[in-house]
Amino acid sequence: MSNIINPFARPLYVMAKPAGAHCNLACDYCYYLEKQKLYQNGEKHVMSDQLTEVFVREYIQSQFTREVNFTWHGGEPMIRPLDYYKKVVRWQRQYAEGRAILNCLQTNSTLLTPEWCRFLHDEGWLVGISIDGPQDMHDAYRTRHNGAPTWEKVMRAIEMLDRYQVEWNAMAVVNDITASRPLDFYRFFRDELECMYLQFTPVVERIHRHADGRHLAHVMDGEEYSLAPFSVTPEAWGEFLCTVFDEWYRNDVGKVFVQTFEATLANWVGVTPGVCTLSDWCGHAAVMEHNGDIYCCDHFVFPEYYLGNIRNRGILDMMNSERQTAFANMKTKGLPLQCKQCQWQFACHGECPRNRFAKTKDGEPGLNYLCKGYQRFFEHTAPFMEQLKKDFLEREQAYQNEGIK
Repeated sequence: MSNIINPFARPLYVMAKPAGAHCNLACDYCYYLEKQKLYQNGEKHVMSDQLTEVFVREYIQSQFTREVNFTWHGGEPMIRPLDYYKKVVRWQRQYAEGRAILNCLQTNSTLLTPEWCRFLHDEGWLVGISIDGPQDMHDAYRTRHNGAPTWEKVMRAIEMLDRYQVEWNAMAVVNDITASRPLDFYRFFRDELECMYLQFTPVVERIHRHADGRHLAHVMDGEEYSLAPFSVTPEAWGEFLCTVFDEWYRNDVGKVFVQTFEATLANWVGVTPGVCTLSDWCGHAAVMEHNGDIYCCDHFVFPEYYLGNIRNRGILDMMNSERQTAFANMKTKGLPLQCKQCQWQFACHGECPRNRFAKTKDGEPGLNYLCKGYQRFFEHTAPFMEQLKKDFLEREQAYQNEGIK
């Protein structure tokens, strides 16, 4: 059997970074700011109109589904002017050929204006807002380059989005501070922001000292590193998930959608989850830098994960290349024996390979740093997941029976 990724198996995604790693903020835990060091030849970190049009056309043509999802990411994508995105929409319509085009903009929202909101509303864009809970939690790490806080600016932006009826989701990180107050954190989004779609991402970063200063994330085997102080511990991650889950299960099932809980339930019922970290396979979501360089994944923008440049190599060719296939297979092949024998392997699949720098009880490398936290979460929620699975399957059967009638 061929190990080439089947492009028909699931949609492929290429996250676009129209301003590269450039950002108007300097969040302490950001894993992408230092990617500017990859491009220090004097070039401006801006995706040209010509390159953007090439990307829009080829990205649409590379899809095998009737819906095409574009994600505009950073850095901070709103550094690019609104006129740039108006041109993006024109190119999307020009090359759509009957396909439905969906757009998502991931932003810190501090550059939002009423004009932006009118555009986002009129074009139906989904906006992902980075906000880390109440003011003291958010401003601890999410600051400007001069150290100035940003929470009040983000809150005004959210009010503006609501006023213009722009659809938005919250994307928050769980770090050493936010993990210590899980209920305050969760209730802020539910009660104060009335946000019903939440993505909580654990912050796990390693620091490796280089001559040019701090280096986050990619530490090769054998290199010395220290865990970044803002990282969440496995124990705190497990406590956070269990505490928030209990609150959610008692009060908010079917009303508030927490990505980790939804993905866990998906695995419980045998459906591919919507988040790659808990999926059995990855490699279908790449990232494109401002100059057209494409890498295997947003968290693996390093030379050894470089796939090519869109100017001289097609998206499908890169996504089906040997390097991307090897990257996709790394999730399964890199699992240590302890993971393969774990009763919860079906629920986490070893989580993200970037966090697999711990060792098993037997000293085998490749264990996910957050393993203990996930184990506690799965053990705690298993009875509830079984009930949710039962409810889900009963609803599915009822829909099928109704369809037969």
